[in-house]
Amino acid sequence: MADPSSYRPKPGQIPDSPGVYKFRDQHARVIYVGKAKSLRPRLSSYFQDLANLHPRTRTMVTTAASVEWTVVSTEVEALQLEYAWIKEFDPRFNVKYRDDKSYPSLAVTLNEEFPRVQVMRGPRRKGVRYFGPYGHAWAIRETVDLMLRVFPVRTCSAGVFKRSAQIGRPCLLGYIGKCSAPCVGRVNAEEHRALAEEFCDFMAGRTGAYIRRLETRMREASEEMEYEKAARLRDDIEALKRAMEKNAVVLTDATDADLMAVAEDELEAAVQIFHVRGGRVRGQRGWVTDKVEAVDTAGLVAHALQQLYGEESGDAVPKEVLVPVLPEDTAALNQWLTDRRGAAVSLRIPQRGDKKDLMATVARNAEHALVLHKTKRASDLTTRSRALEEIADALGLDTAPLRVECFDISHLQGDDVVASMVVFEDGLPRKSEYRRFQIKSFAGQDDVRSMHEVISRRFRRYLQKKQKTGEWDLADAGGAGDTPDGPDTAEAPDAPGAPGQVSVEELTPAGVVASGSVADSGRDEDGRPRRFAYPPQLVVVDGGQPQVAAAQRALDDLGIDDVAVCGLAKRLEEVWLPGEDDPVVLPRSSEGLYLLQRVRDEAHRFAIRYQRTKRAASFRAGPLDAVAGLGETRKRALLKHFGSVKRLRAATVDQLCEVPGIGRKTAETVAAALAQAAPAAPAVNTATGEIIEDDAAPTAAASERGDTA
Repeated sequence: MADPSSYRPKPGQIPDSPGVYKFRDQHARVIYVGKAKSLRPRLSSYFQDLANLHPRTRTMVTTAASVEWTVVSTEVEALQLEYAWIKEFDPRFNVKYRDDKSYPSLAVTLNEEFPRVQVMRGPRRKGVRYFGPYGHAWAIRETVDLMLRVFPVRTCSAGVFKRSAQIGRPCLLGYIGKCSAPCVGRVNAEEHRALAEEFCDFMAGRTGAYIRRLETRMREASEEMEYEKAARLRDDIEALKRAMEKNAVVLTDATDADLMAVAEDELEAAVQIFHVRGGRVRGQRGWVTDKVEAVDTAGLVAHALQQLYGEESGDAVPKEVLVPVLPEDTAALNQWLTDRRGAAVSLRIPQRGDKKDLMATVARNAEHALVLHKTKRASDLTTRSRALEEIADALGLDTAPLRVECFDISHLQGDDVVASMVVFEDGLPRKSEYRRFQIKSFAGQDDVRSMHEVISRRFRRYLQKKQKTGEWDLADAGGAGDTPDGPDTAEAPDAPGAPGQVSVEELTPAGVVASGSVADSGRDEDGRPRRFAYPPQLVVVDGGQPQVAAAQRALDDLGIDDVAVCGLAKRLEEVWLPGEDDPVVLPRSSEGLYLLQRVRDEAHRFAIRYQRTKRAASFRAGPLDAVAGLGETRKRALLKHFGSVKRLRAATVDQLCEVPGIGRKTAETVAAALAQAAPAAPAVNTATGEIIEDDAAPTAAASERGDTA
C-alpha cells in the first residue's frame, strides 16, 4: 500500500485550469481518470488526511503510485478527453457500465448498393441506420415481417443474394411479394434504395402521412372499381397499423427524447434508458455497474450520458434527454451533446405531465433491474471469491491471486509445437490478454524444455517493460536482457525512443495544451497496446512435477521471486508445488479446484486451437508458397492459366510472363522456386489405381480446392 504523500505534487506545481488527470499504480497502469474545472483544488483534495476520504477514494489513492494531468482550454474538451481516456485505459476505479444483456437493434445497411434490413448486435457501424435497441430479437422480426408487405426491402444475406443473381431466380420472399427481388433485376438500385429510405422514414416515426397517402390511394382504386388493388392497399394499411401497435404511444406530442432513470444502493447502481421517437417507445436498454469510486446519483448520470452518446452523432442524439438529477457540469454536458447532435439538445428533469409519469415507469424498471442483477450475481460473486480464497489457503499465498496465468504445450507427435497463455482476473477469463507462442529454441517433443522457454520469454518481456519505466535494472536480472521474442507472441518490436515516454501531442486532441508529467500511456511507442506488462500473482502450468520445476527454474533464472507457481496434473487432478515431493490434494467439491480446472482447460483449448490452425496451414501449403512476394491472387491466376502445378513447373519464363500480373522478375523467381522444389507425386485415380497423365490434369478450380481426379 503506497503512501499518497510519496507522490504528492509540490505546492504550486498543479495549474489552476480545466484539465484531466490520471492516477497510475506501481506497474504504470492507469487506475483512475477524472476531470475538473480547476485541477489544483481537485487534485489537492486527494492528498488530505486519509481518515477524511471516502473509503473507495482512500483505496484508490493508496493503490496509486503517481499522478499526472493534462491541461485543456474548456470544460467540454475535458469531458471529451476524459471519455477518450476511460475508453482507452479501462481504469479499474472508474465507474464502467456494462450491459445486463446484449440488446439487438433493427439495422438498415444504407452503405451497401442494395440496402438490407436485418437484426444487428454489438458496436454500431458507419453508414448503417439503426432503430432500437429492442428487448428481444423476435420482436424485431415480427415487426419487419409485417412491414415487408408494404416495403419489400431485401433481407437476405450476401451469399443468398449472390446465389440468386447467379441462377436468375429469387428466393421465396421474392415469390410471395415480401422482397422486391433486386437480385434478378425486378427493381434497379435506385428504386430499391428509395424503398429502403421509405422504410427508415416510417420506422423513424413519420407514419401518419404515409398511412393517409395509402388510404387515399385505396379510395381512388375503389372508386375506379380496381377492387383487387384496393384490397391489397387495405391489407397494407392494416399491416402497418399492427406494426405501430407494437410500440404504444406514450407521449402525445410526437416527442423525440431519451429518458434515463437510476436505481442504486451502497455498492451497485442500475441505469435504464427508454428511447422515445415520434411519441412511441422505440427501444430500451439497461446497464448495471459497481460503484468502485465515490460517486453520487448526479455522477452516475454523467457517466451514463458519456457511455450512451460517446460514439453517437446526428439524429442518434435526441432533442431532449430527460434525467432524474442534473449532473454537476450540466452546461458542459449540454454543450457536448449539442456538438454531437449538431443542433440544440435540452438536458433537463421532467416536472409534470406525461413525461414525469413515463419517468416513473423508467425508474421502476431500473429498480427491478437492480434487484434482478443482485439476485443473479449473489451466488456467482460469492463462489468466485470463495474459490480464490481456497486457492490462496491451499498454496500458502498471502493474498488471493486476482490475476492467474496458465500455460500449456501442444503438439502433434513432436511437430508444430506451440504453447498458450490464458489469463483469468477475479476468477473470470480476460481474453484480450491471451497470448500464444511458437517453440523456437529446439525441434521435437520436450514439454519440460518447452515450458521453460515459454515462461522465460513471457517474463523476460515483463522485465523489459519494467526497465522502460525505470522499475527494474536488467543488468541485475540474470538473462533478462536477451533479445525480445518475435512476432509469434503477438508482440511487435519496440520502437526507438525514450523508454516509457510519449509526447503530449500523442495523448491529446489537436489544440490541447498539456502540462505536468505525462508518463507511459499504457501503449508502446509504436502505438500498440502494451503486452506482458503486468505480472500475475499465480502461474499455473498444465502438468506435474517436471513442468512445475521448469517454470520455477525459469523464474529463478530471471530473478523473479514474487510470483507463485503451481501445476495441475490431469490424471488425478493433483496440485503440485515447486520443490515438494507430495502434491496438494483439494477436495473434489472444492470451488478452488474447479476454478483451477477451468483455467487449465481453457489453456488447453486455446493451445489445441492454435496447433490445429498451424497444422491446417501446413497441409494447405504448396510449392508456390515458398515464392516471396507472391500473394493469393497471383497464385490463383497462375493455377488458372496453366491448369495444374505440373504444367506450371514445365512452363518457361516467357510463358509465365503471359499470365496477367506476372512480370519477368516475378516469373524468374517462380521458375527458380519450382525448379528447386521436389516434383509433386503423380495424381492417382483411387477407383482404378491408374496414374492420371498430364492431359487429364485437374482443372484450376480443383487445384485451388486441393481436389484430385
